[in-house]
Amino acid sequence: MTHQESDVKQIPVSPVSTESVKGWRNWQENITLVAIALCLALLIRTFVAEPRYIPSESMVPTLHTGDRLVVEKVSYHFAAPRMGDIIVFQPPEELQHQGYPKDQAFIKRIIGTPGKVMSITGGKVYIDGQPLQEDYIAEPPIVGMKPVRIPENEFFVLGDNRNDSRDSRYWGFLPSENIIGRATFRFWPLDRIGLI
Repeated sequence: MTHQESDVKQIPVSPVSTESVKGWRNWQENITLVAIALCLALLIRTFVAEPRYIPSESMVPTLHTGDRLVVEKVSYHFAAPRMGDIIVFQPPEELQHQGYPKDQAFIKRIIGTPGKVMSITGGKVYIDGQPLQEDYIAEPPIVGMKPVRIPENEFFVLGDNRNDSRDSRYWGFLPSENIIGRATFRFWPLDRIGLI
């Protein structure tokens, strides 16, 4: 052994324990699972369904303040919204001009669909001259409305609590592109859980 070789110090290397490798792999798997779950939740909320809550009494007696709902977003890609559907939507321009932010959601019932003529007189809603049977409203509407034809790609929406609802009577027709989805299921409170 030369003089130089004897001066070189040997540094002991401790082997990496299999337990620490397993621990790191578990952390990696957990982080990956959480990331996937967050991505799926975001995709589902954006394209499939999302939870919403009712902030006012405009839909009484069907929905009450504080009710929690599931709003599904898929069906209107395959079929047009129908009369009677309870929908969640972004405020149209008229409401935005009145100070409501664009991302605030509203909930109302579709009463008139494109091409229909509707009016309100004597506490009744008329569609194409025929009175609408409405067993879901809180009380008959006090405010009347002259006949109007609903334009293409727009809807006429009303709250079930007709005399305590800011709806199409006050701000006009709802463009179809403002519709977020259809309220389908109430999951809170537990004593009123079920389909809407």
